Formats: sequence, C-alpha cells, structure tokens
Amino acid sequence: MSIGESIEEQAKEFATRYKAVYTQLGRVIVGHTDILHGILTCLFVGGHCLLEGVPGLGKTLLVRTLAETLDLNFSRIQFTPDLMPADILGTNMVVETPEGGRIFEFQKGPIFTQICLADEINRATPKTQSAMLETMQEQKVSIAGKVFPMAPPFFVMATQNPLEQEGTYPLPEAQLDRFFFKLVVGYSNREELAEIIDRTTRGVTIEPDKVMDGIEIVKWQQLIRQVIVAPHVQDYIVRLTLATHPEGPFATESTNKYLRWGSSPRGAQTVTLAAKVRALLGGRYNVSFEDVRRVFLPAMRHRVILNFEAEAESIDPDRVLVDILKKVSEKE
Repeated sequence: MSIGESIEEQAKEFATRYKAVYTQLGRVIVGHTDILHGILTCLFVGGHCLLEGVPGLGKTLLVRTLAETLDLNFSRIQFTPDLMPADILGTNMVVETPEGGRIFEFQKGPIFTQICLADEINRATPKTQSAMLETMQEQKVSIAGKVFPMAPPFFVMATQNPLEQEGTYPLPEAQLDRFFFKLVVGYSNREELAEIIDRTTRGVTIEPDKVMDGIEIVKWQQLIRQVIVAPHVQDYIVRLTLATHPEGPFATESTNKYLRWGSSPRGAQTVTLAAKVRALLGGRYNVSFEDVRRVFLPAMRHRVILNFEAEAESIDPDRVLVDILKKVSEKE
C-alpha cells in the first residue's frame, strides 16, 4: 500500500469510527446535531467545550452519555459560589502509615478524570474558575511543589446558564479564549420534543454501547494534526481572523461598527484544527474553504467582544461573524 493510499484509508477509518460514536450518542440524545458534532470535534482535537443554554436541555445527559460511549472515566462538578479550588483539584491530607507515623498524602479531586462536566461554571468565584481553567490549559495540577499530570484524553465540557445572572461571575474574555468551541444549545422543535417525551416517560432506559477507548482517541488526535492545509486555504483563515479586528486592514463595516476587540491567534488555530476534522469526515486529507466556513462561528463567537453600540442594538456575535463570512472572499 502506498503512502497516499494509507492516508486515504486512515481518513476513511476515522470517519467510520467517528460515526460510530455519533450514532451511539443519537440513541440517547434527540436532535442537537450541530451540538453533537461540535462536542466530538472538541474531543478529537484535544480541546475543551463551553455550552450555553437554559436548564433542562439535556447538557448533563449528553456528557454522561459521551463518557459511557467512550469507555472513559467521568465526573461532574457542580459549581457554586462557596466552591473552593481544593474542592476541585484536591488537597494534602494527614494519613497514618502502617508503622504508626503520620504523613501528608495528596488526595486527588474530581478534576482527575478523563471527561469532566463543569456544571454552571459561571457560578463559582474567579479564584475557583482560574484553578479549573489553568488545569484545562496546562493538563496538570501543581500542589505543594509536586506536579500531577492528567491522564489523556482529558476533556472538559463546561456549561453556563444565560438566565439568572445575579450572583454569577461571568468568565473573563482571556479565560473564555481557552475553550475550543462555544456552543449555544437551543430548544427542541415539535418532532424532537415529541420524541423526547416518548423516550423519557415510558420507563425505557437506553444504554449506549461502548465503541471507543482513550487510546484510540489519542491516535485520532495525532492523525488530525497531519491533515494538510493548502497555503491559499490557510490565508483564507488568516484573513477571516484579521477581519474580526476593528479598524484593521481586513475589517468589515460590521466589525468596525459593533466589535471592540477581535480574535486572538488562538482563534485561527481553532478554526484550522476544527476544519481538519471536517475534512477527514468528508473522506479528504486536505482542508477546503467549506470546512473553514462550517466551523467559523463556534470557534469565534466567544473570542470577539462587542462594543456598547452592539449591546444597545441587541446585536449578537454570530451576526457580525456571518457578515464577515459573506464579505471576506476566498481569494484575495
């Protein structure tokens, strides 16, 4: 088998295995196709995901089902204003040795898992949020001069409720930037809601099959980074990112009117990696313009900051980003 054929076979195998995970999630989760694809994209590139939606839309069920489908350890942390960093990371405790002596021993917190649900992360204090987000970024915990690495794959899905903002601590922009995607969970439609009622009120429990383990996920994470991005496609990603910068050379009219700050370089990295996943799902080993457009909104919506005029006119980031996609051409 030639190198080209080997690459093509790997792309096809990834698409098949990805579909197997997606199918198992669909057995439990009704609808939310874009949300499922967004979460799986974050998982397979080694990023973390922020979900925003009102209570009762199945966010907790989704991440629990994902952990069961992937045969990975799962933990849930319910964020509250009195939650301390040690409640998440763990702490040194005095334990008695077999000889009768006493020593300090580190007791790991719930963050030491492979899939972690950080529920309502905006309800914790900034100190606790920082401890959580630092672990997400560094993939390790440092306590009393000792470093404890996280077992790969390490995936955090955080949720936040857009309602009841009193008593919450919104994530600063610099910390939001550490999430790979921000996904907005909407309401189910008529058919989906009917299906949800059927599944949940008849006493029938659906158990997803375990179809993938952590070792295989790490293998696919390495494959994704080998997907080719042609120079003209990469330049398109660069220009889209620069178009989010107010008063910049590629800024659109909407950018100058409604944005205060644009995306960091991490936004361009995110678009590139996510587009590589879309390419493999299409059976290709190179990124297309359409792959880029498909991932631009979830990669950028939490990385641009609206100005006062946008807030006064109830303009959301997606509206500005869609305009950027329309105005920035594929060729320059």
